[in-house]
Amino acid sequence: MGKYEFISSFCLSQKGTVEDYKEEWQATRYLVGGKMYAMRGGDRQGNPILTLKLPPQEGLALRDVYVGDVVPGYYMNKEHWNSVYFSGSVEDAVLRQLLQTAYKTVLSSLSKKTQAEILGKEDFHK
Repeated sequence: MGKYEFISSFCLSQKGTVEDYKEEWQATRYLVGGKMYAMRGGDRQGNPILTLKLPPQEGLALRDVYVGDVVPGYYMNKEHWNSVYFSGSVEDAVLRQLLQTAYKTVLSSLSKKTQAEILGKEDFHK
């Protein structure tokens, strides 16, 4: 895989994350509570990309900083989803932070009960 080899292990280290492969999209998805927060696949030309669900303002800011390397989500809602090109300049540490933000964004959208079940009672109030 080359660049960003940590994506799968990092995502799977987040509590409650499930990884699956969606054949018709030819993409690996990362979900929490049944909702996707990240997807590893390719664009129309087959260039590897990672698509993440981020708060709209954060996504817009990233697109300004990493022009051409972070773009509106490929085949996704352009306000909430952003795609990161593997060939780009986004540093590993930044991508790890983005993955964590995407995870937390989707986790926080789940019901309090579901969040508590995923995180465990002792972690719920963190």
